[in-house]
Amino acid sequence: MTSRTRTHHSPRHSPRPGLAAAIGGWSARHRKTAVFGWLLFVVLVTVLGGMVGSRQTTDADNGLGQSGRADQMIAQAGITSPATETVIIRSSAYTASDARFRSTVADTVSAVQATGQTSSVRSPYSTGAVSADRHSALVEITMSGDPDTADDRVAPVLAAVARVQADHPGLTVQEFGDASANKWFNDTFTKDFSHAEWTAVPLALGILLIAFGALVAAVLPVMLALTAFIAATGLVAFSSHLLHTSDDASSVMLLVGLAVGVDYCLFYLRREREERAAGHSPDIALRIAAATSGRSVMVSGLTVCVAMAGMFLTGIADFMAMGVATIIVVVTAVLGSVTVLPALLSMLGDRVDKGRVPLLRRRSGAVGGNVGGNVGGNVGGNRAWRAVLGRVLRRPLASAVIAGALLLALAGPVLTMHTADLTFAQLLPKGSPLVVTEQSIAKAFPGDPDQATVVVESADLDSPALASAFTAFKQQALATGLLRDPITVIAHPAQHIELIYVPLAGTGNDRTSDDALTALRGPVLAHTLDTVPGTRTAVTGDTAESADFNSQMTHSLLPVFAFVMAFAFLLMLLSFRSVVIAATALGLNLLSVAASYGALTLIFQHGFGASLFGSSGVGAIESWVPLFLFVILFGLSMDYHVFVVSRMKEAHDRGLDTRSAVAHGITSTAGTVTSAAVIMVAVFAVFGTLDLQSMKQMGIGLAVAVLIDATVIRGVLLPSVMTLLGDRNWYLPRWLRWLPELGHEERFPAPAPTPAPDAPVPTPVTR
Repeated sequence: MTSRTRTHHSPRHSPRPGLAAAIGGWSARHRKTAVFGWLLFVVLVTVLGGMVGSRQTTDADNGLGQSGRADQMIAQAGITSPATETVIIRSSAYTASDARFRSTVADTVSAVQATGQTSSVRSPYSTGAVSADRHSALVEITMSGDPDTADDRVAPVLAAVARVQADHPGLTVQEFGDASANKWFNDTFTKDFSHAEWTAVPLALGILLIAFGALVAAVLPVMLALTAFIAATGLVAFSSHLLHTSDDASSVMLLVGLAVGVDYCLFYLRREREERAAGHSPDIALRIAAATSGRSVMVSGLTVCVAMAGMFLTGIADFMAMGVATIIVVVTAVLGSVTVLPALLSMLGDRVDKGRVPLLRRRSGAVGGNVGGNVGGNVGGNRAWRAVLGRVLRRPLASAVIAGALLLALAGPVLTMHTADLTFAQLLPKGSPLVVTEQSIAKAFPGDPDQATVVVESADLDSPALASAFTAFKQQALATGLLRDPITVIAHPAQHIELIYVPLAGTGNDRTSDDALTALRGPVLAHTLDTVPGTRTAVTGDTAESADFNSQMTHSLLPVFAFVMAFAFLLMLLSFRSVVIAATALGLNLLSVAASYGALTLIFQHGFGASLFGSSGVGAIESWVPLFLFVILFGLSMDYHVFVVSRMKEAHDRGLDTRSAVAHGITSTAGTVTSAAVIMVAVFAVFGTLDLQSMKQMGIGLAVAVLIDATVIRGVLLPSVMTLLGDRNWYLPRWLRWLPELGHEERFPAPAPTPAPDAPVPTPVTR
């Protein structure tokens, strides 16, 4: 080693390594401790988490606005509504008076009673639940036991109804209700979750196998991502006793955990392989990967966590549960990437390339521009990306204008986006038996008594004033033309509570239903029941909960957007010490999110190409999806941005001009970014194949955004904008130069000369 190299690495002249480099160095020196410590950690938190169990969010947790107050009034009074089921019996040939119709009704009542799972079964001939055309009738069922667990006991009832249908093929006998719907959702969620796991993991493994051409290198990121997800599941069980979790949070945790876990390991592993291909020793290559990609992983993970913390500003329990779960899985993935991965790489050395697949052998071009290496060397990278980049850098202004116009055009439909709490029929696949049954009931018996429930609390429910007010309430409600009969009342004198069930016009989440709710909450109650002294009212139900949720979401948008953008800007500023790079990151991310919103609106609201995803235009976007996409995309897109711009900054700090630094950053990361993007798109697209519309929208929205981000944004807009800005990219005002930097530049010796083709390759020394 030359004296110059020794001086360069002397303690006096070498800056202290950054946190990522220090952790990676420790792990490489104590590799057994790191690997077995990680395995012990995963096993312990998984076992202990399973022992303590997880606590799920409840309706009380998710209560918002007036509907939340109404639900609290009911809960505080100790009133529980039993789970109810309805069996519709209909026939185009027979009426309710015909003997065959009556026989079917009688058989249904007897079969359901025989299951022993019901507290009451009411015939339509005693309740009058016969349609106006007398071709449909309803058998009303009340499930016995705890309503929250009725879905666990409804299977025998469903089986009994199915047997009646088989015995009476000339009539239609179908069941729908709280328990059967919940059972379908639970069964579907379990099936979809399993499908996502068993599809996404092999997909990621296959893509990595193509990227690396070696089995060991492909397996490492997947195994680390899976162990991180397993450990995070145990940690979420602990955290759920402080902040309840949810099924949606579990789905999001799998989705994000697998994507970022694989990506973080991919970034690290590809950099280490590149440095080995450039001629660095295993030890130096690992130190370079820790100091560069390890730092990028930590900054990216921190950005995702900060973005997900914005979920807490919504005040919505399910959103906060998603935020906590995502933060935990990302932190766990980062921890695994910067600790156990360098330890494993130190153990394996060049054996990480074992299990080569002959047809997938990766072409290893010359990799120049390595840290401490020859910055003027041949810059490796994907040939197609180099061709695209060449055209972009020759005409940066035209490239920026064309790419920007394309994304703005794609974002255009967002101006027509309509969000709503999707109805049962909209959430389920078109033609689902449950949807068909619900629609049949709604058509034969218009108006849903569960759409609006007025909770009346009064010290004296029998007072003449309250009786008079109720009479006026019913008259004014029907006079609106938006509130319908039958208006029914159930009194709970011991609790001083009265529940009034009011059917609303409309479908439940359309403009008509919203107008009906506004009329009910406004003039109808204000001029009747609310005028009685000592009386308190509140309205809940499906439509009311949807309206309150949308209102909360609307009020949350500005604080969440401001929080996420402000902290993302600050993190980029601290990472790159440049106001311009931080502002560029925000602008490009906003553009990719807007384009994703536009694509989502086109597909799921207007129906363009919806059939390709096993869907149809449902006319609305699930109300929580846009905010969720914004938060998670703003965090995830920083993966690529931090990784790519870090390579640009490395080159610029070593003396390259901005144009050359941009070219180096794009081409040297092209293969990694492409592989990482393909993995993310594939994982997210798996969720686009699931049955629930909300999961489809989430998966497709994320897949489209990542695809745009990794191609148009990183391949065209980022290099063209940065080339146009030139040296202004690195601008930091004098009054901000006191800001700390997230990480330190550690210098490394130049790689050893590449041996001649016939020279023996030295055996790597491992410690």
